[in-house]
Amino acid sequence: MGLGELGNAAAYGFAPATLIAPLGCVSVIGSAFISVLFLKETMRAADMLGGTLTIAGTYLLVTFAPNVTQELTATKIQNYLISWQFLIYVILEIIIFCILLYFYKRKDVKHIVVLLMMVALLASLTIISVKAVAGMITFSAKGKMQLTYPIFYIMFIIMVTSCVFQVKFLNQAMQLYNATVVVPINFVFFTTSAIIAGIIFYQEFQGAALLSVFMFLFGCLLSFLGVFVITRNREEEHLQVPYIDCGHIPGKKKIDKIQPDSNSLSYGTLHDEDDWTSAQS
Repeated sequence: MGLGELGNAAAYGFAPATLIAPLGCVSVIGSAFISVLFLKETMRAADMLGGTLTIAGTYLLVTFAPNVTQELTATKIQNYLISWQFLIYVILEIIIFCILLYFYKRKDVKHIVVLLMMVALLASLTIISVKAVAGMITFSAKGKMQLTYPIFYIMFIIMVTSCVFQVKFLNQAMQLYNATVVVPINFVFFTTSAIIAGIIFYQEFQGAALLSVFMFLFGCLLSFLGVFVITRNREEEHLQVPYIDCGHIPGKKKIDKIQPDSNSLSYGTLHDEDDWTSAQS
């Protein structure tokens, strides 16, 4: 998991955030097939349909994603931070988050939408900061050092802080609701938040054709549907606890007791019928 997330974070230094975030649907397909191969779960028709929708959506995402290659320098990140689009966006995000946090803390509202909306709002900051940190590290590796600028450490602190609180609220949702409900809703909220953050902060769709934007959004919709179909009605299988039925033990009547009471001297042993009759008399 750690290596996978490290690779995912590194990818933000080479590709648009609006492309990397929706590709998280591939992990849902991988989990479905791995569960069949290694956990011996049954491949359902819904898994095949969901996988087909997700693969089709992924193809559209890769084909029509914004083809922008930004060299993220510290100066460019600073200019993005003070742009009027981002300032309006972050103010609205803070207001919405405070309202949700008020209902969560003061009114004790633990609805899944409230929890996952807070996760998504934090995720947008995570995506922005992760891409900034990964981009500056990548640019530094090319020979133009960016790690000496204070903005690098500011974005790193935002990245770590938002990740910690994001995991906190996500764990809260996982404790209160079934994973088959949390996973698809969180994927949709997270992806939508990441796309909005990429469009507003990094201006990744600037100058894109209307058809490309439409097909990209259609690919996102197919991926969302695929994830919902795969996780829909998937219940965890619980192991049956083995037990002994008195009526199916040869030579034992249904009124017989398999084991004496715990306060008896013979607790832990089985009686035969004669001993039990004498013990009762």
